[in-house]
Amino acid sequence: MSTPERLRLNTIAGPLLGEFLLGMTVVMGGLWLASHESDAAAGAFGLVNQILETLSVAFRVLAIGLGVMVTQYLGGGQHVAARRVALLALGASTWVGAAIMLVVVAGNDLMLDWLNAPTMVASLAAPYLQWFAPALLLDVYNLSMAAVLRAHLFAKDSLRIMIAMHGTHFALAFVIMRGWGTWDGLGLEGYAIAMLISRALGLVLHLWFWRVRMQLTPSGRDWWRFAWVDFGPVLRVGLPGAGVEVTYRAAFMVSVAATARLGVIALATHSYTLQLLKYVLLTSMAIGWACEIMVGRLVGAGDLREANGLVRKAVRNGLLASGSLALIAALGAPWLMRAFTKDAAVIEAAQTLLWLSLLLETGRVFNLILNGALRATGDAIYPAASSVASLVLVLGVGSFWLGRLFGLPGIWLAYALDEWIRGLLLLSRWLWRGWLPNARDSRRRMRADKG
Repeated sequence: MSTPERLRLNTIAGPLLGEFLLGMTVVMGGLWLASHESDAAAGAFGLVNQILETLSVAFRVLAIGLGVMVTQYLGGGQHVAARRVALLALGASTWVGAAIMLVVVAGNDLMLDWLNAPTMVASLAAPYLQWFAPALLLDVYNLSMAAVLRAHLFAKDSLRIMIAMHGTHFALAFVIMRGWGTWDGLGLEGYAIAMLISRALGLVLHLWFWRVRMQLTPSGRDWWRFAWVDFGPVLRVGLPGAGVEVTYRAAFMVSVAATARLGVIALATHSYTLQLLKYVLLTSMAIGWACEIMVGRLVGAGDLREANGLVRKAVRNGLLASGSLALIAALGAPWLMRAFTKDAAVIEAAQTLLWLSLLLETGRVFNLILNGALRATGDAIYPAASSVASLVLVLGVGSFWLGRLFGLPGIWLAYALDEWIRGLLLLSRWLWRGWLPNARDSRRRMRADKG
């Protein structure tokens, strides 16, 4: 059994890496388009992106919980239960997406005020953020439905959908943002409008693949149905992870606010560097997601020894990949950053941050891979409980004070320290096998459900 599972992990991680590369490329392309308008527009793009990532935490509750529950049921051969959980995702996505839309529409200006957005940046960010509201509803459907596809090991089909969706997004964004012929375009708002259209296409494609690959055709009632009793297991896995995400995003937004206090140039440098670093973490993120899928299936099948070996190999590969890519990014910073700006001060500052990112990205590997692996065993509480103190004190408070003392390098140091503290706590949990009782409990619950 061990050899097929390892091979299957690679076949899942490859398409996932392709998906992440496409998604990051579109965001990077949007930042590039914004940077050609002005550094203020680039700062607004980055600021709104951070807000959207914070709000998407609610979506991750669904994606995390669904992914784990469906993979465990499939690993245990309980296909009817897996289909039931998949359909539950649609109704939950409707209500969660509607709530997030309301937050964006009603709290637009308030969120920008909390982040100390400079006046020049806020004037561009406010209307831009409003345009994202309807796109977010469609996005939660796509995330949930993609999680179900991947859990069934249809990762290549998920990649095909993402190629069509992200390709449409970037092509339309280029035209709508920059204009065509005598039309000057819509600027930043064009990126959000293009996203809305591309997410509608993604939803149509997901529905088609659900029907063709899994013989799942949702009824009208499925789009609204939400039963707390049926959805309990999904929330039991997803909510602790979402709690970490909420804490992380809140603490990270403190660091963004601290960056904004340093001025437009610092905010633009922060935005450019973060976008570039997202390419560095993609390989480990793909390994982590694939590992979570496979660990869930192995727990469902009761093969805990194989799960242990799989995770150890994933961590090793992630460290090698992220360390190498972070080094390449640091060495290439003087040339890479010229794609966004010609400002020598911004390029020099970004290069300093990228060298510090060697420490940041190697520490992040443990969190990207071990968080998902522990969740997949049913060990959802420990990763959340062990992370809170570091997120609040190191990432939040630490970035605020280190930013005041050392500027952007101080904020980056806080990022790195937080990742290593949390990562080592998760590593110790896995190596000392504190997850085993939870994995056995998950297996027993599935057997009881089947009975």
